Amino acid sequence: MPGGSVAARLLGVVASAQRASRADAVLELVDSIPPGRVMTYGDVAQHLGIPSARVVGQVLSSRGGSVAWHRVVLSTGAVAAHLAARQLSLLAREGVEVRRGRVDLRRCRWRPASS
Repeated sequence: MPGGSVAARLLGVVASAQRASRADAVLELVDSIPPGRVMTYGDVAQHLGIPSARVVGQVLSSRGGSVAWHRVVLSTGAVAAHLAARQLSLLAREGVEVRRGRVDLRRCRWRPASS
């Protein structure tokens, strides 16, 4: 059968739907982070049961422009180097205290209620 078997195509469709659903969940959670608070990429992944924080970064990189992407930081509290000026500016406007380029996660980390 040209283009692969029906089963293989169906598995591809299911995998694509799961990726889209996962991406939507990431965007929804990130958009719910309150102003003045942050989560790490790992926090988002763990809360959603996603096996890798990199997946969260990929979603925000490709589809995160419409949500509060700036409220997601590295596990050290640092921000992504290529976005540092913009991200730090947005966080400062929300009252997030940043010292030496890092957010104080003890003070600003947000942990959503378990779903």
